[in-house]
Amino acid sequence: MSDNDNIRIQDEEIEALSAIYGDDWVIVDSDSKKYGIKVADENSANMIFMEVSFPPDYPKTSPPQYILSAPWLRREERISLEDALADIYCANIGESVIFLWVEKIREFLQEKSEMKVETKPDVASPEKVEEKSEGEEDWSEDSFAKIQEELIKRSHSTEQEETKEEVTCPDIHHGESFMDRKSVFQGHIAAISHTKQVKLVLDSLCQSKKIAMATHNIYAYRIIQNDQSDVYYQGCEDDGETQAGSRMLHLMQIVDARNVIVVVTRWYGGVHLGPDRFKHINNCARQLLDDHGYIKSKNEKKGPKSSKKKR
Repeated sequence: MSDNDNIRIQDEEIEALSAIYGDDWVIVDSDSKKYGIKVADENSANMIFMEVSFPPDYPKTSPPQYILSAPWLRREERISLEDALADIYCANIGESVIFLWVEKIREFLQEKSEMKVETKPDVASPEKVEEKSEGEEDWSEDSFAKIQEELIKRSHSTEQEETKEEVTCPDIHHGESFMDRKSVFQGHIAAISHTKQVKLVLDSLCQSKKIAMATHNIYAYRIIQNDQSDVYYQGCEDDGETQAGSRMLHLMQIVDARNVIVVVTRWYGGVHLGPDRFKHINNCARQLLDDHGYIKSKNEKKGPKSSKKKR
């Protein structure tokens, strides 16, 4: 798929989304292909505003970047929803996914709304009524309009700040290389705070002819915006190793890695590794994230721990 094909598919997707969602679809910055959409359940009891942007290589090799704005959303709910969106992307590599994302968010909101109805008491206490009123005020139409205005303002103000303030390439740290069946893997990591630093890191790495000539340079990044824990810029690149970048990004979402880019270089040795290649790539990424303090707790795992008896 050529770049022109990507652009054509993006334009078709944008046109379709605008037609489907009408006034809920917002143009933030058409030049940089940034848009927003208000997603609500059937009763508009809960709403999430999602800002999406289209990188040049979407949908061929990269997912769209997104930011979820939902002040009421608990951290564990956000992580669960982000994991679900990552799974949708992984299951639809190379295809348009924003409609699927929006409907998944709507399904999530509907389930949350139904759970509230099931657990709602027959007579609401004054405290409960007050809590509901505050929630409704948080997501009034006026509040939604302010979010749209702020997103558009932020998009333009960011461009102005970029012209005043030089974005520099951060220090890059390299992991130990290792070999499996003649394929060599090596990870690289850098602290970043701006999306422009992604390209600077990649350009700096490719100054090494050995890295530039590698079979794959897979990367993923997550950037927190303005120190607000609910606003991220994130993206990934497979570089020919299908699904490898999105798997790395999924890992970074699970461990809640922030303000960092991880690049894993692979030199193919002529022997197919099958699924082991994904294990090696993610292990490279996880080891670097752990070594440089991006994983808060090494012992924190999802789900119950399995108990094994020693023999």
